[in-house]
Amino acid sequence: MAQSQETAPKGDEDLVVQTDDEAGVGSQRPMRTWESWFFTAVCIGFTAFHLAVLNVFPLETWSFRVIHIAWGLFIGFGLAAAWFSAQAEEEAGSGSNMPEIAAGLVALAPAAYALAVGLWAVAQREWFADQPDPAIWEGPSQALLAASVLGILSSWFIKRRRPGVPLADWALMLASAGVAVYLVYNIGALQFRAGVMPTTPDYLVSMAGVLLILELTRRVTGLALVAISLVFIAYAFLGPYLPGFLSHSGYRAERFFSYLYTDSGILGPTTAVSSTYIVLFITFAAFLQVSKVGDYFINFAFAIAGRARGGPAKVAVFASGLMGMINGTSAGNVVATGSLTIPLMKRVGYSGRSSASIEAAASTGGQIMPPIMGAGAFIMAEVTGIPYTDIIVAALIPAVLYFVSVFLIVDFEAIKLGMRGLPEKDLPKFRALAKKVFLFLPILILIGALFMGYSVIRAGTLGLASAMVVSWLTPYRMGPLAILNALNISARMAIQLVAVCACAGIIVGVIGLTGVGLRFSSMLLALADTSQLLALIFAMGISILLGMGMPTTAAYAVAASVVAPGLVQLGIEPLVAHFFVFYYAVISAITPPVALAAYAGAAIAGTDPMRTSVTAFKTGLAAFIVPFMFFYSPTLLMVGDNFAIAQSVVTALFGIYLLAGGIVGMFNGPTPLPHRVVVLTAALAMIAGGWMTDLLGIGLALGVFLAQRAAGRRPLTGQSVDGERVEPRG
Repeated sequence: MAQSQETAPKGDEDLVVQTDDEAGVGSQRPMRTWESWFFTAVCIGFTAFHLAVLNVFPLETWSFRVIHIAWGLFIGFGLAAAWFSAQAEEEAGSGSNMPEIAAGLVALAPAAYALAVGLWAVAQREWFADQPDPAIWEGPSQALLAASVLGILSSWFIKRRRPGVPLADWALMLASAGVAVYLVYNIGALQFRAGVMPTTPDYLVSMAGVLLILELTRRVTGLALVAISLVFIAYAFLGPYLPGFLSHSGYRAERFFSYLYTDSGILGPTTAVSSTYIVLFITFAAFLQVSKVGDYFINFAFAIAGRARGGPAKVAVFASGLMGMINGTSAGNVVATGSLTIPLMKRVGYSGRSSASIEAAASTGGQIMPPIMGAGAFIMAEVTGIPYTDIIVAALIPAVLYFVSVFLIVDFEAIKLGMRGLPEKDLPKFRALAKKVFLFLPILILIGALFMGYSVIRAGTLGLASAMVVSWLTPYRMGPLAILNALNISARMAIQLVAVCACAGIIVGVIGLTGVGLRFSSMLLALADTSQLLALIFAMGISILLGMGMPTTAAYAVAASVVAPGLVQLGIEPLVAHFFVFYYAVISAITPPVALAAYAGAAIAGTDPMRTSVTAFKTGLAAFIVPFMFFYSPTLLMVGDNFAIAQSVVTALFGIYLLAGGIVGMFNGPTPLPHRVVVLTAALAMIAGGWMTDLLGIGLALGVFLAQRAAGRRPLTGQSVDGERVEPRG
C-alpha cells in the first residue's frame, strides 16, 4: 500500500531519519499489480481479525490458533519467494514457462479439490444442519498431502521466470487453507483423539500442515531452524536405535504427526504467544512506524547523545534497545536502525567492524529489555505461569547492567580514539523535540496500563490506540488510509514470527512426546553432583547452541523445553532458571560462528562477517556474565529486601565497569595487557555476589588504579582497534 500521509513540513525539528514503511519478509517476490492489491487486502484482514478476536469477538482457542497459522501460511507463500533472492527467481533464465505452469497445475488441482470438498462439508453442517459422512475426508486428506509435496518440490526445482506468484505457491496457499478447514471442522473430536487414536485423515492432514510450516520457515528464516526441527523429527523415529539416555521406544507416524498438531506441539505455547502477544505488539510497532512516533524516539536519542564523544554509537545503544524490544528479532532490528547508525559511527571514527558489532550488541540487547523483551516475556509467562508483571520487574536490573556495559565499552573506545560527537548542525534541535515529548505517551500508557492491572492484550491495545491518537497532534496524522497501511505492514512483519513459532512448536512437541527434556535434566543433575558451576556452563553452551540461527522466540522456546527443567531440578528457582536460558538463547545472535545479528551489521558496514561476529561477542560479553551474576545473587532479579537489592546493584555496576574497561583496555587511561588481565579478574570476582569476592575485586581494581597512576598513563589517540587503525574525526 502506498504511503498514506502527506510529507511533513520541514523545520528545525526535522527528523534525521525516517523509517521505511515497506516491511515484511526478507525474500519478497516481485508481484503483478492485482496480486499486490490482493495480498494487501489479505494482510489487512489478517491483522484486523486478530485485533477483533483479542478484544471483541473471542474464539475457541484451538480454532483461533489453527486459523492464525493457516492465514500466516497463506500470506507467507504468497509473499515469500521459494529462494531467498527474489531477483534470482526473476532472472532464473530464459525459456518456456510451460514446465512451471504444468507442474503448478498438477499441484493446484488436488489442493483446489480438497479445499472445495472441505468447504462443502462445512456448508452442509452449518447451513443445512446435515452431518456429512466422516469418510468424505478420505480423498481430500490424501489430496492435501499430495498438493503440499508437489507444490514444495515444484517451487524448489522449477524456477520462476516472471513477476508474480507461481501456480505452485497458489497450490500451497490453498493447501494451507484446506488444512485449516479440516482441523477447525473436526476440532472437537481432535481434542480427544489426536495423538492417541488418530484417524488416517488426521494423520495425513497433520503431516501436510507440518510440511507447509517447515517450507515457509525455510523461506523466511533459512535452513537453521528447519534443520534442527528435522533432527528432532528424525529422533522421534530413530529412538530405538540410539544409545544411552537418547534411547526411546519410537512412535508410529500416525500418532506422531497428529500429536504434533495439538496444544502439546504446534498449537501450544509458542503459537499461543504468536497469535496473541506477538501479532498485537508487532501491530503496535507498525502504528509507531506509520505515525512516525518511532522516528521521534531515535531522534530524541540523537538530540541527547549525538554531541557526546562517540555520539552515534551511544545513540545506537539507546535507539536499538528501545526499538529492539518491540521488534522481536535481533537481526531485523540491526537492519532497521543500523542502516542509519552504522554509517554515522564510521563517520565519527569507529572502524566498520566496531560499528557493526556495537549495533549488533545493542539490537540483541533489545530482546532482554522490558516491558516487551522481543515477545520473550510473554512466552516465559506462558511457559512458567509466573505473572507477566513479575517477569518484567525481574528483567529490569539485568537489562540495565547489559546496556550499561555496552555503553561503557562505546565510551571507553571513544576516549581511546579521541573521538568527538556529531556537529551541532547535523543534529535535531532538542528544544523542538522537547515540545513533542507527548509522543512518548504510547510507551508510557502501555507500561502504566500493565502496572494498573490491565491484561497484556488490553494494555497493548491501549498503547496501539494512543499511538494513533498522538499522531493527530503531528504532521503525520493517521487517517483511515494510514491505519490500513499500518495493519498491512504489521501482517507482513508478523509472517516470519508466525512461521518460526509454529516450527518451534514442532520441536517442543517432540521434546514432550519423547521425554528427552527429562533425560537431559537427569544429565544436568549428574553433572551438578560433580560441580554446579560445570552444570551451569554446560546449560549455557546448550542454550547458545540451540539458539544459533534462530529468532529470539524460537530460541527461548526450545531452550526452555530442553534446558530449563533440568536447572529447576537442580533446585534453582524457576524464574532464575528461565532467565538464565533466555539470556543465552538471545545472545546466540552475536555468538560465533552463527551470529545472525552480527552478520546483518557486517553486511551494512561492508566488513568480514566472522571477524565482526567475534567483535560483537566481545562488545556484548556482559550478557554472558550477567546470568551468572543473578544466579549467585538473585537479588538482581528483584528477589529479596531493598538493602540487599541495592547492594547487589552497586557491586554489579562496579563489576560491569571493570569488565568494560578490561575489554577495551581503558581503565584510568590506556591499560597494558597484564593490567587488563587483572581488571578482568576483578570484574569476574564480582560475580559471586558475596562480600569476600566483592572485596577481592575492589582490591584488585584499586591495585591497578594505583599502578596506572604511578605509571602516569594518559589517553592516547589514533589507537588500533580490532586490527584496523582508525584516526579520530570530528
